[in-house]
Amino acid sequence: MSAAGTTLPRHRLLGRATVNAVVALSVLYTLLPVLWLVLAAGKTRDALFGSDLLSLKDFSFLANLHDLFAMDEGRYGRWYLNSLLYAVVGAALGALISVACGYAFDKYRFRHKEKLFGLVLAAVMVPQTVLALPLYLMASGTGLVNTFWAVFIPVLFNPFGVYLGRIFSQGYVPDEVLEAARMDGAGELTTYVRVALRMLGPGLVTVFLFQLTAIWNNFFLPMVMLSNQDLYPVSLGLYTWNSSASVSPEYYPVVIMGSLLAVLPLILAFALLQRFWRGGLTAGAVK
Repeated sequence: MSAAGTTLPRHRLLGRATVNAVVALSVLYTLLPVLWLVLAAGKTRDALFGSDLLSLKDFSFLANLHDLFAMDEGRYGRWYLNSLLYAVVGAALGALISVACGYAFDKYRFRHKEKLFGLVLAAVMVPQTVLALPLYLMASGTGLVNTFWAVFIPVLFNPFGVYLGRIFSQGYVPDEVLEAARMDGAGELTTYVRVALRMLGPGLVTVFLFQLTAIWNNFFLPMVMLSNQDLYPVSLGLYTWNSSASVSPEYYPVVIMGSLLAVLPLILAFALLQRFWRGGLTAGAVK
């Protein structure tokens, strides 16, 4: 008994130590590139290729920040505004569309509903890079290539968001509440906007965050659609500068500083909305 009693805590301690070690390595793997980015953003061009990158000597953060927004007549500021427009507005409208479609799949009966939803699930499996060429040909046929709409319209429709919208509708919107609203004389649109949409708030925020991250990091679609640099998002703009850095090394510090600033909107969004996001992810489990 005593041997078994001493062996069990040892196994538990070993298991906890293993889990803690894996978590520590995962955190280290995640934070080290961010730490490098923060330190490198304040270094001069010569210090970037030196051995004192981790030191705080010659820290020129403000100078690099000024150079970033002055480079190429302030084009980075334009790229940043473009990304905010593509990502924030696109994610908000895309989340509304996805949740509305998921609500319709959950609450309404129509012919071939499950087959159509199966097509939505199949579309989740298709990589976005595969769709870039068909989207380009469609945009070319309608004259939208090299315009704002060529990048903005495709990001409004997200099959994974529709799937999440249906899951959230099942978990958050009881059928009894909708029936009560209809008995009070509310129409279908009024019932959705005034009753269901308020209950779907956590799900809406969750889909918005997923959309925001995907659109902000979107690279291949803008590269295919756009040739006017004034329409570039941050991701594509930094890529062009980084490609030029091998010929013009003065681009290296501004590319790193620009990469650091490009991370901030996503961190801010998750920090402000994580309460709703965590609640939304547990919808299926609670149900």
